[in-house]
Amino acid sequence: MSRKLRNRFLLIGGTTAIALYLLLGPFQFRDASGRITAQAIAANFTPSRLKKNLAENIKLGLDLRGGSHLILQVQTDDAIRSITAGNLEKARSILQQAGIKFTNATSPALGRIEIELEESAQIEDAKARITLDFGPGWTARNEGRRLIFEMRDEEQRDLRERATEQAMRIIEQRINAFGVAEPTIARHGPATGYQILLQLPGVDDPERVKNLIRAESRLELKLVHSGPHPSEEAARQALGGTIPPDKEILPARERRRDPTAPPVQYYVVEKMPVITGDDLRNAQAVPSQAGGSVYEILFSLRPSGAERFYTTTSANIGKNLAIILNNEIKSAPVIRDAIRDEGRIEGDFTKEEAEDLALTLRSGALPARVTYLEERTVGPSLGADSIRQGFAASIAGLAAITIFMLFYYRLSGVNAVIGLVLNLVLLLAAMKIVGAVLTLPGIAGVALTIGMAVDANVLIFERIREELRNGKVPASAVAMGFERAFTTIFDTNLTTIIAALFLFVFGTGPIRGFAVTLTAGLIANFFTAIFVSRAIFSWVLERQGGRPEVLSI
Repeated sequence: MSRKLRNRFLLIGGTTAIALYLLLGPFQFRDASGRITAQAIAANFTPSRLKKNLAENIKLGLDLRGGSHLILQVQTDDAIRSITAGNLEKARSILQQAGIKFTNATSPALGRIEIELEESAQIEDAKARITLDFGPGWTARNEGRRLIFEMRDEEQRDLRERATEQAMRIIEQRINAFGVAEPTIARHGPATGYQILLQLPGVDDPERVKNLIRAESRLELKLVHSGPHPSEEAARQALGGTIPPDKEILPARERRRDPTAPPVQYYVVEKMPVITGDDLRNAQAVPSQAGGSVYEILFSLRPSGAERFYTTTSANIGKNLAIILNNEIKSAPVIRDAIRDEGRIEGDFTKEEAEDLALTLRSGALPARVTYLEERTVGPSLGADSIRQGFAASIAGLAAITIFMLFYYRLSGVNAVIGLVLNLVLLLAAMKIVGAVLTLPGIAGVALTIGMAVDANVLIFERIREELRNGKVPASAVAMGFERAFTTIFDTNLTTIIAALFLFVFGTGPIRGFAVTLTAGLIANFFTAIFVSRAIFSWVLERQGGRPEVLSI
């Protein structure tokens, strides 16, 4: 064998070995004691071990593995409503600090604020102060003593887009922390629909995931002014019948922790929180200090929040501090000592409740509510049927092509079959490298790849036959056949890959899976049809003395 040909086979062998290792590995060559033994090596190549490794290396999509398919819509009006409400409160504060009196300040519509001043002479001053705070995203005009502020259309579009992207990031964090393997999270539908596609392979409890996604996680720690009170009216009377602007009344449900307590009690707390969920650095579920099956949430704070927390608790030792989650007081412990950067949320949570709550606290609150437009569940048995049928179809197609190639092209057909099998191995290895997920359309891509691989071999073989009919010797016919077929095969594969790239860029979910398998298969096909097949022909010709008179094709 010539040195050039030997180097070709070394490259082919090395590539094949790496591909097989990626598909069937990793392998363990040491036993429990750390020694390399024949038994430990042999254990890597049992059918059950190889099947297990292959199943772990090839990730299956939703339609094959089973799971949940959800389409969510972000209620972006909530984000605009929240900004509007915040700006309304800020406008009131600005006017109060500036001594500008107003009779009414409301938000009659989404993205619109109206303020009625007592004196028209202060209109321009009030407008300038508020406009400076609101920024360029709002327009301002006045009608008599009334100031009208409206959010610009482009600002609303930008805010809706940001809310959708932020919701996607938070949902992705929650899903990843939930432990779902290979989830699909992507924008869906028209740009103005603000929809999110969520596919969760292997999830057998979609309701828990849905609850986790839409769960609120507004954490606030506020100083307690008075309480607990048996009713909201009693709490109001403790304030003299009127709630001051800097106070609020919040419920506390202690029934689970203390069976003798009323179902709902009420506390008067400071409106301004000491810290919020934005100050959290981490949150995790831990068993309760009281023991049993009860869980709590242990949280830690970022440096800025920890400093504020320490200052407040140092100045209020002996007072109660309300731990508030989603406007409900979970506990109101007494501040015994100054606290800097850690705290606990008690509430008799189960392990699952505590873990889900800690997860939502870590990921942050959604910028707007999400609603579910569509939900489908694929059972694992249906996915198994799809795998079985897809595998059977691929094997049947491969067998039919093998028989045809051997019958029509005789021994040269063996060359095509070897390239075809290697093509499939390289295709699956490429999917493992890029982390692609095999879906039902992906299996269709594999089947199409098999057809295109055969097409490349047919082009080459027919070119070789044509050269032989023209009187060329086999060695020259092989060389000319590959040379003339190269351009056609290259152009065909390249144009198909470009089409697949467009499918990947503009498609979603299964369509992208089809595009990935098709692209990987075409690249592998080019290698096997041009490089591997040529090497095999060269080896056959060299074994026959370099200039044989006939070629089995």
